[in-house]
Amino acid sequence: MAMFCIRETIRLSCAKTLFVAVLLGSGLCGCADNNRETISPYFGQALRQDLAAQIADPDAHYRGVPAPGSNGARVALAQERYRTGKVIAPIAATASDVGAMSTTPPTGP
Repeated sequence: MAMFCIRETIRLSCAKTLFVAVLLGSGLCGCADNNRETISPYFGQALRQDLAAQIADPDAHYRGVPAPGSNGARVALAQERYRTGKVIAPIAATASDVGAMSTTPPTGP
């Protein structure tokens, strides 16, 4: 009989503790602040715009001048030169040569 009384007391104690915890938890929900008024309406727009920009359009129609290197005839000639081993060597450029016009002739070997 005493064992039954102890178990019943523990069960009631757990029920009371749970009830108090639920009551306090629901009371804390009223303290939650809704920041919808303080956040700008444009919040997250940059992220959404970036995500939309990364989605590929499977039916894309591009207007204007094609990108360099997309001339099929020139690409075919370059591939043929590569295949036959007659690649045109690029001109070496240094930092002082790029975009600068020299009035003196180059010196050296």
